Amino acid sequence: MEDWIIHLVDATGYWGVAFLMLLETVFPPIPSEVIMTVAGVSAARGNMTLTGTVAAGTAGAMLGNWLWFWLAIKFGEARLHRFLDKHSRWLTLDWHEVERGEALFRKYGSTIVLVARMLPTLRSLISIPAGLFGMSHRRFLVFSTIGTAGWSAALAGAGYFLGSQFEDVEKWLGPLSTLVIVAIVVTYVWRLARWKPRPETVKPVDANLDIRPEA
Repeated sequence: MEDWIIHLVDATGYWGVAFLMLLETVFPPIPSEVIMTVAGVSAARGNMTLTGTVAAGTAGAMLGNWLWFWLAIKFGEARLHRFLDKHSRWLTLDWHEVERGEALFRKYGSTIVLVARMLPTLRSLISIPAGLFGMSHRRFLVFSTIGTAGWSAALAGAGYFLGSQFEDVEKWLGPLSTLVIVAIVVTYVWRLARWKPRPETVKPVDANLDIRPEA
């Protein structure tokens, strides 16, 4: 995969960086660590500027972030509530936990989004609760852009200053990405084994039903 990324960045420059970061955001297993460090190496060789490389990577990633945010808004809490009714066992989640998460997100949402944008895997996923829990478009854009730009600048800068030694970045960022994924999987398996539905959970009223008082 690294050879393909290197070839595309060399051939298409900023557009390639933006496209790859968009793809990485929509399909997280594509490594942004490699994309932006390769782009940084290319900038060091004079093919692009470091500022332009960071801007292109940030723009591509933010387009993907906005897509997930928009899809989450369209899906909405009402659909999520009905979806949890049917699949709460496999999601290891009930509406009570969603409400707790929403309260936490409404209080610290900006910080959560900002920090998550700089963590592997979570960078892409954080757009979903931001959209579902009604984070304002302005706050989402501001804090997502700051976090995304910071992540892109760190990786591109590492590639720029390390030059052809960009593999050194992968040596520690690769295991970090794997660790985050493993932690998510282990947490899910643990919750799946222990999860039980809350007896007090109240099923939602279908918003589409026309409920009127009896005559």
